[in-house]
Amino acid sequence: MVDPLLAELDGARLLVHGSDADLAAVVLRVLRQDRLGEVTLGYLPTDPSSRIARLWGLPTELDAAWRVAVGDGPVGVPLLRDDVGGVLLGHGEISPVKGSAYCDDVHVLKGTATRLTVRPDPAGGEGLLVRVRRRGLFGRRTIVQPGRALQLACEPATVLRDGVPHARLMEKWTWYRHTADLRLVRAG
Repeated sequence: MVDPLLAELDGARLLVHGSDADLAAVVLRVLRQDRLGEVTLGYLPTDPSSRIARLWGLPTELDAAWRVAVGDGPVGVPLLRDDVGGVLLGHGEISPVKGSAYCDDVHVLKGTATRLTVRPDPAGGEGLLVRVRRRGLFGRRTIVQPGRALQLACEPATVLRDGVPHARLMEKWTWYRHTADLRLVRAG
């Protein structure tokens, strides 16, 4: 359904009115058609608690979101991909998790954690932020690590990408920054 729209787009802006998962599905089609460098996306979230909107400072009220989406705000946000062919635009989560994880060359997890989350880095940086939350004898401890890629080997776990669970339990997972940014219009 998106492919015919992309074929006719010819430099125009594509507006996505829907959930974070809807935007991720459209971005995946843009990526697979190798049109990231030419397609600019405006996002009109239908969920007031949209993680993508919160991450990139986008309004969730329709009129305000429309003004930003069709406006001249800055474009370009890090696009994260995974090793099973998906994209991550706002929030990835694996919880609980038991295993070993590296963010670039930093060992961020060895053992168990109540939650491991990944999101694009809003400050730019290397591309992603990994957050590992553990509960121990002395309370909760959270590690935050910026990087370019996360690699995880773990006991079978459910992976959530932008609110959608992956179809099966996974024992390994990788998220990494794509070579090109996503052309997403943001508030100026």
